Amino acid sequence: MSTFALQPRRMMLISLNIEAIALAAYLVRDAFGGMMRYYTSIMHLDALWFVPDGIALVCLVQFIVHCILRNRSIMAAVVLVQIMLSLVLGYFMLGTVNAAMSSFKMMLPVFVGFCFCDTSLGSYKKLLSVIAATFYLSLIGVLLTKFYFMPWVGYKYESFGAVREAGRLWWAYGGDDQRLTGFAAESTMAAFFILVSFAITSIRKSTIWCLLYGSLAVYIIRLTTSKTTMIVLVLYLILLVFVRMLPEKSRFSAIRNIALWSFAAILVPFFMIVLASGTAAVPHTTLFSIVDRINNSWQLPFVYLSQLMPVGLVTGCGVGCFNYPQKLFSPLAPFWVPVDNFYIGTYLMFGLPFVAFMVMVFRATFGTTDVYKLTLIFVVNLFTITVLNYGPASGLLIIALSFSEVFSRRAATARAGDAVPIIVRPPMPSLEGFRPDVPAASGSR
Repeated sequence: MSTFALQPRRMMLISLNIEAIALAAYLVRDAFGGMMRYYTSIMHLDALWFVPDGIALVCLVQFIVHCILRNRSIMAAVVLVQIMLSLVLGYFMLGTVNAAMSSFKMMLPVFVGFCFCDTSLGSYKKLLSVIAATFYLSLIGVLLTKFYFMPWVGYKYESFGAVREAGRLWWAYGGDDQRLTGFAAESTMAAFFILVSFAITSIRKSTIWCLLYGSLAVYIIRLTTSKTTMIVLVLYLILLVFVRMLPEKSRFSAIRNIALWSFAAILVPFFMIVLASGTAAVPHTTLFSIVDRINNSWQLPFVYLSQLMPVGLVTGCGVGCFNYPQKLFSPLAPFWVPVDNFYIGTYLMFGLPFVAFMVMVFRATFGTTDVYKLTLIFVVNLFTITVLNYGPASGLLIIALSFSEVFSRRAATARAGDAVPIIVRPPMPSLEGFRPDVPAASGSR
């Protein structure tokens, strides 16, 4: 699926795995976002920042050609139409062209992730090398910012008329701990890139390597003070060891079951609201951030939306609302609230159609045979309990990649009629336990 070609009818002149190139470009840009923003700005090469977005436009075309036309996926067509309609709705809701442009740019990484629908991430050998290098360099970056002042910390730049900071040194509540950003533009994202790159890289590594570098990653993430990321990584390490202790034939089904059960994390904010709503948030305490999310981040957007656009509680208020396009480019900025949960934030934009989409994603996960996607489903479902993850772009891209099986040829055939027998390819023998994989039809990359 993942070969984009400029070709005569039977002669391929240029063959590129465009989705892999786009993912690598986004990953490098965002994982080193603080540093890259600083140096591209002082060298007057700001346009380089938008190169990944240009590649993502090609992936949008590839998504249409492969998923809609070739796979005949009705789901893909419906999702594309829904996103476009929500972009229009978001324009009328937010009221400015800059907000609409920012919203469109924000959604481009989704199509990059969706383009992985019929492939296994494990077949992109060069991409996996880039991800592994990102893991090692991200560890080094956070350590360096602990001992040395980096020039991009506190550096301000302008984008679409809005002023942002490429990096900022935060201080955590209640102590002397700094929220270190490393090479990234923000501490939470520095921790996220360590988490995701470790999860992907660990699949083909030995258990000893996983425990050694996993422990180091936990320590480094602690320096960023991202408690959510640290908890997710610890849980991932525990489950990794547990799965590798199982008999060989039971490991893949265990991985899939873990991924399926992780969707229960979607309900966590609602249980917390029921149990702890109204609890006073005491500054400089360990639970301050989670109590603030319960009382404000997860509830106030619905209060404001009921005032601004009551029908939006069902239809959504359009792409960009209660997200950074509203905060930076809209007259409705005073109503902006940081929505620290991916599923709540996405529901606010898309409404009930997003619920239907997630039902189909959950259903498709039963047939997913790519251990990388199953691993990422677990990671992002737990990580996004307290993180919106729409910025930087790589965060949303990783989520879209993990959900991409819903657009696969297998899933499209299954939806065409239950009477048609579907043969799900079994995973190939694992390399060392926690890593069964299915090679893509197009071969190694």
